[in-house]
Amino acid sequence: MGKFRFVILGIVILALSIWAYEGFINSNEKKKRVLTKVEKTVFTEVVQNSEIPIVIKEKGSLRSKDRVVLYSEVQGVLENSKKEFRVGVAFKKGETLLAINSDEHIATLKAQKSIFQNLIVSIMPDLRMDYPDSFEKWVNYLNNFDVDKRIKDIPEPSSDKEKYFITAKDIYTTYYNIKNLEVRLEKYNLKAPFDGVITEVNVNEGALVRQGQIMGEFINTDTYELTLSVNASLANDIRIGKKVELTDLTETIKVTGKVVRIGGKIDLSSQTLDVFIEVNGKNLREGIYLEAEVTARGVPNSYEIPRNLLIKKEHVFVFQDSIIKRIPVTPIYYKRNSVIVKGIPDGTDLLAKPVLGAFDGMPAKKYNTSKE
Repeated sequence: MGKFRFVILGIVILALSIWAYEGFINSNEKKKRVLTKVEKTVFTEVVQNSEIPIVIKEKGSLRSKDRVVLYSEVQGVLENSKKEFRVGVAFKKGETLLAINSDEHIATLKAQKSIFQNLIVSIMPDLRMDYPDSFEKWVNYLNNFDVDKRIKDIPEPSSDKEKYFITAKDIYTTYYNIKNLEVRLEKYNLKAPFDGVITEVNVNEGALVRQGQIMGEFINTDTYELTLSVNASLANDIRIGKKVELTDLTETIKVTGKVVRIGGKIDLSSQTLDVFIEVNGKNLREGIYLEAEVTARGVPNSYEIPRNLLIKKEHVFVFQDSIIKRIPVTPIYYKRNSVIVKGIPDGTDLLAKPVLGAFDGMPAKKYNTSKE
C-alpha cells in the first residue's frame, strides 16, 4: 500500500513538472512582428511655368585695352628725364617716357644739312642764268634755311627741265636723307601715346640701350577689357553695345561695362565664343578678377529648379496620388546652383527637396506646398 502511494506521488510530481516547463516555454516565445506600411514625408512646390531670362555669369580678369611694349629703335645711353622710368610712375599723353642720348645723331644731321645748304648755293648762278623765274624762290629758301631747325619743303620746280637740273645736282637725294635723319631723331625720345602708367621696366638710367631691345611696358589706366567665354548656343543673343554688370569677388567694386567685340571663331573643345567687355571706372586695376552678368534671351514656358533635383539630367520627382512619380524633363540652361527645364506641367506638385532612396511609385505623404 505504501509503495502504491509513492508511485501516485511521483506521477503527480512528473505531471506538474511537465506543465510548469510548458508554461515557461510558452511565456518566452517571441511575438510575431507586424509589418506596417511606412510613408515618406515630402516637401513640394506647385509648378507655374513662365518665361525665364537666361543670365550668363562668367568670370575673368581685367586687361588694359591700350598697352605699348617699349622697344628701342636706336642705340645709345639712357639719359635722366624729368620723371623716373620705374614701375608705377604715371605719365600724361605727350610726356617723355625715355630719352636716349642723341648727340652723335644730331651732329650727323647738322653735317648733312650743311652739305645740303652748300649744294643749293652751288646751283644759284645756274638758276639765275637758266631759270630766272625760280631764282627768287630759291633765294628766299636759302635765306630762311637754319641747320638748327627742322628742314622745310624745297621749292616746287616751274618746269620739268628745272626739275631734272635740280635732280642731277643731288638736291632731292640730300633733302630726303635729311628728312630720314629727322624722323630717326624723334626715336631717341619715346613719348607717352596716352595717359597711363609704367607696368614693366627692363632698363635703368645710364645703361647702354641697343637697337631692338625691350625697355618696358606702358598701359592705359582709364579703359580696360574683360574677356568672357560664352556658350556658343547663346552667342546670337549677345549684341555689341549690350550693357553688362561687373562685380569683384568681395562685391566692393560694381561697375557697368558694354560689349565691344565678339569673337568670330568657336573653340572646338569647349564650344565657347569669346566676348569682349569694355569697362571704365575708379579703383580698377589690371588683373582684378571680376564676374560679369549678361542677360540673354528668355526661355518661354519653363521652370527653374535646384540642380540636385535633376535626376540623371533628364528626370525629376513629383508627388501625385500619394506616391512619388518620376517624369521626364528637358534641361535648357545650367546655372551654378540651378537649371532651367521644360516639360513639367503647370500645377504639378514638384518635390522641393531631394528624398533619400526615392523611387518611382514610392508611397509618400505631402508635408506642405510651400517652397520655403
